[in-house]
Amino acid sequence: MLSESRRELLARRLRGERRAHEIQPRRAGEPLPLSFAQQRMWFLAQLDPGSVEYNMAITVPFPGAVDVPALASALGALVRRHEVLRTRLVPDGDGVPYQIIDPAPERFDLTVVDLSGRPDPAAATKAWLAADMAVPFDLAAGPLLRATLLRAAAGEHVLSLAMHHVVGDEWSMAILQRELGGLYAAFRDGTEPRLPALPVQYADFALWQRRWLSGPVLEEQLGFWRDALAGAPVLELPTDRPRPPVRSTEGSMIEFVVPREVADGLRAVARDAGASMFMTLLGAFTVLLGRYSGQEDVVVGTPIANRNRAEIEGLIGFFLNTLVLRTDLSGDPTFAELLGRVREGTLAAYAHQDLPFEQLVDALDVDRDRSRTPLFQVQFNYVTDDGDEPGDTMRPVRMSMPVKYDLSLSLGEVGGGLAGAVQYSTALFDDARMMRLVGHLQRVLAGVAAHGGARLSEISVLTSVESADLAVWCAGDPVVPWSGGVGAQIAGWAVADPDRVAVRCGDVVLTYGVLRRRVLGLAGRLRGLGVGAESLVGLCVER
Repeated sequence: MLSESRRELLARRLRGERRAHEIQPRRAGEPLPLSFAQQRMWFLAQLDPGSVEYNMAITVPFPGAVDVPALASALGALVRRHEVLRTRLVPDGDGVPYQIIDPAPERFDLTVVDLSGRPDPAAATKAWLAADMAVPFDLAAGPLLRATLLRAAAGEHVLSLAMHHVVGDEWSMAILQRELGGLYAAFRDGTEPRLPALPVQYADFALWQRRWLSGPVLEEQLGFWRDALAGAPVLELPTDRPRPPVRSTEGSMIEFVVPREVADGLRAVARDAGASMFMTLLGAFTVLLGRYSGQEDVVVGTPIANRNRAEIEGLIGFFLNTLVLRTDLSGDPTFAELLGRVREGTLAAYAHQDLPFEQLVDALDVDRDRSRTPLFQVQFNYVTDDGDEPGDTMRPVRMSMPVKYDLSLSLGEVGGGLAGAVQYSTALFDDARMMRLVGHLQRVLAGVAAHGGARLSEISVLTSVESADLAVWCAGDPVVPWSGGVGAQIAGWAVADPDRVAVRCGDVVLTYGVLRRRVLGLAGRLRGLGVGAESLVGLCVER
């Protein structure tokens, strides 16, 4: 047994080590660097100063009468409580950005916009909110939070809260809404607001992060990610248009509902595998991505709250991080076996979530390509919600919106069921293709829910309508065995049915026989010019 003196010495050392890793309030006058996440966001803002891609907003309905002075006082108290809401990012003389925290205002100037006199106040409110989201923030001039109370009718108000991502994230939005509700009720009722004191502020976290994430800690984190992502491929999904040289943020979204029986089946698969629903749904999504891309090594990104320290749980600020998850589909495993791989990779990534994504991009020396996002182009997210039951409709709902990636899938629990949304770049994908993707995803989820032990090759992607169409298409046609490539398949059709139409473009129609003769003629011409294996041949064609 340890003596009392040695136990006390050990306790002091443990307390000292724990304190060394805790986030402490900064000393007065210390320079305030940006967090790593803020630094990347600031850099992106310099590349595209007028961008609204990282604007965030929530709307809070206020039925009945609104006490405007009480609401303004609540907003003022919120800004005083969270320094980040009155922070600006300003470059110094050498161009290095740092944080400036402005003094807390004596009163918050809440703008009130009256739309009740419009012919259609509801439409006018929706249009106003859309226009406000299109107004960029100036990170140096600030403020980076704006609040407007919209009056749609007598006793019908909506509070619009917009902020730049550099000072908040989704977790922050929930804190903001919750604390604002408590503060408003207190000021309206004339009682003392009761909110627990904040142990630290966001600037304290940024300062701590810069000091902590260095030396051996940084090397251990970087070592893991270098090994995990060594040789990771680019996910090549089929697109409807060529990728533009600069990534477009124009996009759309399709919302859908997963049937309750399928959701219950997926939960059972997760329980049997000792996995989470996040892992199970991610595994099913990678199966679909593998089918679409023809790749067995699939890389996707996923957001993580990164609130793994007690001191920052109640802070508004930009803590959100992004993890890069790599899934191995090779060997035609059963879905249960695949889920084991996903579980292992996900848990390892969680254990190394402290390395900011922007640090990872820099450390891996990723080629800068403005046509696509670094490291991954498809994102997956799983969220929980205590909201209402999802609707019964299975008909997707389309809406336009800015997007950050080629393709994003979000799935989550809603009222005991599962609801989903696919966001996609309209510069790359047509609505029709994404509608089919939603149908294919539904088929994969249903297949996994029904047969979690099935091999990946046994999980059907085609919808019932597509399967029926395929059966009709194949019913009277000669069957040409697939022999490994499109060229070989065309050659097979040219022998089996040379008069069958292969290409139709306007008034031009080519049969498989004619197409093959033209291909062979072109090939002979190229060989005569010295073109051989691995030669590069330029094509001049219309987009």
